[in-house]
Amino acid sequence: MNIAMFFPTTFDFKTVRLINAMCTQFVFTACIHRCHLLASPIYYFWEIANDSPSPGIQLSLRKAFFLLLALDLSTSALLPFACHSLGGIHQPMLPWSIFPRSASVSDAAEPEAETSEPSGRELSDEALVEELLTAVASARSFQEFRRSQRKECFGLLRWLQLVLPLIQEIRETAPSLTDDAYRRLAILGRAFQAARRLLRCCHDGSKIFLALESEAVLGRFRAVYDKMNLALDGMPYSEIGISDEVKEQVELISAQLKRSKKRTDTQDMELSMDFMMILQNEDGNADRAILERLAKKLELQSLADLRAETMAIKKLINERNGQQPESTKHIIELLNKFKEIAGIDEKNILGDVSIPKYLEKCPSLMIPNDFLCPISLEIMTDPVIIASGRTYERRSIQKWLDAGQRTCPKTQQPLAHLSLAPNFALKNLILQWCEKNKVEIQMGESEPATEQEERKEDIPSLVKDLSSVHLDVQRKAAKKIRILSKENPENRAVILEKGGLPALISLVSYPDKKIQENTVTALLNLSIDETSKVLIAKGGAIPLIIEVLKNGSVEGQENSAAALFSLSMVDENKAAIGILGGIAPLVHLLRDGTIRGKKDASTAIFNLILNHPNKFRAIEAGIVTVLLKILGDKKLGMIDEALSIFLLLASHPSCRSEVGSTSFIEILVQIIKEGTPKNKECALSVLLELGLNNNSLMVHALGFGLNEHLSDIAKTGTSRAQRKANSLIQLSHKCS
Repeated sequence: MNIAMFFPTTFDFKTVRLINAMCTQFVFTACIHRCHLLASPIYYFWEIANDSPSPGIQLSLRKAFFLLLALDLSTSALLPFACHSLGGIHQPMLPWSIFPRSASVSDAAEPEAETSEPSGRELSDEALVEELLTAVASARSFQEFRRSQRKECFGLLRWLQLVLPLIQEIRETAPSLTDDAYRRLAILGRAFQAARRLLRCCHDGSKIFLALESEAVLGRFRAVYDKMNLALDGMPYSEIGISDEVKEQVELISAQLKRSKKRTDTQDMELSMDFMMILQNEDGNADRAILERLAKKLELQSLADLRAETMAIKKLINERNGQQPESTKHIIELLNKFKEIAGIDEKNILGDVSIPKYLEKCPSLMIPNDFLCPISLEIMTDPVIIASGRTYERRSIQKWLDAGQRTCPKTQQPLAHLSLAPNFALKNLILQWCEKNKVEIQMGESEPATEQEERKEDIPSLVKDLSSVHLDVQRKAAKKIRILSKENPENRAVILEKGGLPALISLVSYPDKKIQENTVTALLNLSIDETSKVLIAKGGAIPLIIEVLKNGSVEGQENSAAALFSLSMVDENKAAIGILGGIAPLVHLLRDGTIRGKKDASTAIFNLILNHPNKFRAIEAGIVTVLLKILGDKKLGMIDEALSIFLLLASHPSCRSEVGSTSFIEILVQIIKEGTPKNKECALSVLLELGLNNNSLMVHALGFGLNEHLSDIAKTGTSRAQRKANSLIQLSHKCS
């Protein structure tokens, strides 16, 4: 087809709309029929665009050129021409980009590392391998991605998972790395770091930006694959003692990476055309149907989604530092339009959300999702649990409830009551993470520095009051120490320095319930610091905390469970807590406690049964029955927690027989059928662990209709669920 016949040699301004429509129709025809496009008609779009006196016609025809080029990248003769000609386009004339630009640091959300090969040995062999494992773990921590890059992200996660056995085997055998092996592993490490940056960008970057620059982002995925292939192709396996099985797997990966370079994926053309129609509309009255379609595709319809997008765009603007102003302008225009059709009347689009200081100081910081409030999208400083079992920042959820809402903001589940229970376990994890990453967050309302200093000066006298003969004085001192120990590391250091720890430990066994609560909670706060975990255990606090867990008040029991979880971060303390009888009362709290108590207990139990003897103690305490009851209570919202504990129990041969019953297999299959994506992922993991070690259980699962759902999950589930589903499919073939 030669489209030259459709265009006159000179142009009239009245023909602009006609040419726009013809360009659009031609591209859609090519998309639908996938017809092979000859170089001459595509080239003609470019030539007549250059000859046109109208900027509007130039813009329309150049867009068509890039769209057609994206549809048929196999026309390799055009690529040098296109790349050469790109230099003649003024950026303001291209409100969106379908062709990846070579020098866009900000556009990629994070700068890529330079591509030259590493030289020399900056790290020891062991440190290099550990760094590789850490990089993979960091990259794989992202499990949810923007829709426009979801397929590519899950694909990249699969590649990382496949390469992991190679690194693990090198760590286990600990060979002396040759220069060639070291060089290749260093290149692989850079590929992993690039993968982490890319996955993070696709995890929480601006949806609008990622969709507009989808081709450029695809180029970053290909760059990661190139680095991985460069490292793996020719790896000296014999020199580093790699087993034949792992060698064959890695060689297969390398071959597949080479083949993947030859494939040319194209972006969603309907999405591209919708963007073109919206941005080209100069009078600002864009077609509402197109806007609604775009908002649905980009998942930018709810208030929470639009607030998160506003935050992501604000962060992108800060990173660009004034560069690409035209592109930034169009991104903001689109966000304005999406907010308008969502019924949000805001003129200053970026004025309602400010980037927290911890992100301004360290924009590349990877914050765990569980630390962010689903409403404010900021790190929680006072996390509380509501009736649905979900955790929110106290201020944010209180505003929600004060506005007359009686449902969970995240699940829309009606709330049985409006009580807010502090989530101490999560708060301590957040504080530990903040200290480790040197992140400063404001805990509650700020107070003048002079007042803080005055309160710090009170600590010596408060520590002395803990040993007073007067009960009221002890109560007040314990309560104030509890508050001060929560505020900051400096207060905790002074409490330890002035002898507060022995005084607190001596009061844990005091018969007064209120003193027990405050002292146990103070010990929980002190245990945030790593050195304090050891000191608290050496001071003999563990058996006393366990006693409060058994017989204390409701709040005392909950905080005791949280304290045992915090202390169990030290391996020696895991063993000590089990030996001293801490597992059984935690199981009882998991069975009979409040929602907050159950959450604290499940967290502590999960951490404690990483110690093998504690697995047997949990079984003896009746944890299987308790976990089955939790699985049957969907309103409780603790299915993932229960399945995670089941997975650890099923990993030990001696506990497997207690877990692997036919009735439990039926429950797992039911969750795989009807659960949330995360529920399914956890259930598949448990079933795979049991099925690999007992084929009869797998046969039972197949009898309950497992196969009907595995193929679907293998295509649409989370990355981990897809891997587990594929493994179960292979296992089912062996068992059938």
